[in-house]
Amino acid sequence: DAVQAAVDADGLGAAVVGLDDLHLVADLVVECTAGALLPRIARPVLEAGKEVIVLSAGALLLNPDLIDTAERHGGRITVPTGALLGLDVVGAAALADRCDITIQSAKPPRAFAGAPYFDHHDVDLDQITEPTKLFAGSPLEAAPEFPANLNVSAALALAGVGADRTRAEVWADPSLDTNQHVVTIDSDAVRVQMKINNIPGDNPKTGRITALSVINLLRKRHASLVVGS
Repeated sequence: DAVQAAVDADGLGAAVVGLDDLHLVADLVVECTAGALLPRIARPVLEAGKEVIVLSAGALLLNPDLIDTAERHGGRITVPTGALLGLDVVGAAALADRCDITIQSAKPPRAFAGAPYFDHHDVDLDQITEPTKLFAGSPLEAAPEFPANLNVSAALALAGVGADRTRAEVWADPSLDTNQHVVTIDSDAVRVQMKINNIPGDNPKTGRITALSVINLLRKRHASLVVGS
């Protein structure tokens, strides 16, 4: 009742509500917060049979029960292309009999500041003077180590062959002024190498293109012509 009163009191039909009440006033929620908040945001929305656009793809890997919740209640989870490219070809290639997918992500050292990885690895970001490999493994292993940096590898895994079969590398490179991702696909349907250099926004951990990707996705909802998936 309090939420409805707030909505009715606003001439534009909008209100500021808490995370736990989003499902009461929105049919679609765009999650662009810290990944730890994803379950709290997404679960009630999905239980209400509504849609969540998830940017914290790494958190989605760590909370697969949210996908089950969406299936049970008729909800929908959408992961935008975000800071990556070519997820349509990734999904198509994954249908081939053989498909190997790797991603190499490199960012300026300062972009990794505060990552949990450094709580148990003796690495001084300020002392890195040349390209340095921080991590190699699966996106599922990377997600808790770099929750604000590796959503790209998680999205790649979800779009393609899964988190166990996707290989990811993380590099700190002081020569870069962009966030760089190189995706390599080797399958019996296609061989692809894609490289993207994202210009960071105010937050060095993510690129400006991520927000524009969400806007592009929303515009497609009611477009008369949609190109690509």
